[in-house]
Amino acid sequence: MATNKLALLRYKTIDDCLKNRFRKWSLEDLIEKVADALYEYEGITTGVSRRTIQADLQIMRSDRLGYNAPIMVTDRKFYSYEDPAYSITKSPVNTADMDKMREIVSVLKQLNGFNYFDEMSDLIAKLENNVNKTAHKSKNYIQFEDNKNLKGIEHINPLYQAILSKTPLLIEYQSFRALKPSKEIYYPYLLKEHRNRWFLVAQCKKSPYLITLALDRMVEFHVLTKELFVEYNGVDFDRYFNDLIGITKSQKDRAQKVVLQFDKTNAPYVLTKPLHHSQQLLSENENGITIRIDVVLNFELEKEILGFGECVKVLAPRNLKSFIQKRLKRASVQYEEEVVGKKQN
Repeated sequence: MATNKLALLRYKTIDDCLKNRFRKWSLEDLIEKVADALYEYEGITTGVSRRTIQADLQIMRSDRLGYNAPIMVTDRKFYSYEDPAYSITKSPVNTADMDKMREIVSVLKQLNGFNYFDEMSDLIAKLENNVNKTAHKSKNYIQFEDNKNLKGIEHINPLYQAILSKTPLLIEYQSFRALKPSKEIYYPYLLKEHRNRWFLVAQCKKSPYLITLALDRMVEFHVLTKELFVEYNGVDFDRYFNDLIGITKSQKDRAQKVVLQFDKTNAPYVLTKPLHHSQQLLSENENGITIRIDVVLNFELEKEILGFGECVKVLAPRNLKSFIQKRLKRASVQYEEEVVGKKQN
């Protein structure tokens, strides 16, 4: 049985309600929640009928989609899961859906040879591995970087929908430096991942400049359907992020010539895994290599350089060299103080 997008949204919303055992859910409550979800994610203003939700509950109870949800009714009015740990998201995928997923993966693998799909190679491999693991209960044969405890992952889909629908957001956000959260209106433009951490590139209503917000620092957000959306008319984001390592950049920042000298031990690593696509080899000898990259000077660049410790030396620009030197000295002082303290004891 084919399951359309709206039906899946209804099932997921009902599932979220029934998992919440801190309140009782009547049929009218479920209808209201589903109607809100349809409006928020799909812009549907006609709501949902009583008959539709009753049918959804029956389908979730049945084996038609493989859910077999243990939905019970108490006091002839309130719906809940008999098993507090149950969720349709934990139920096994049925045979028909599994066959469809195999078919989709097969098509994607065939398309992977085309230029348009070059960047999807890792995604296709991940999909195929997950489908095989689910179908055969087999071991992992390929592992991808993953952090299941990472906060903010649940925000990705609603933020993506807000970007697609060009809907302003009221975001409550607390940066690492702030003592308490603040609420502002933002116009969302782009979701970007960096080292398994997700960010939203947006413009604050009170400022003409772009800002990057970490999803794991968002307390909550609300869509503002009646607020006017301000379009982004700047440089294409592929070009905007083309000259930096990481995510931190303002619209005023420009790439600078960064020259780094690596010892012979780390030279092969840097040559086979360039720090940036602009990397050029300036010289190579028995002591190591000297490279040049053209990037914005930011926190992520500093972190990358400091990660190589004593194996790298910044030759240019002068301000970056001085800054890295000062940071290494401050780090060294901490260990020197520790050694002095032990001698005195």
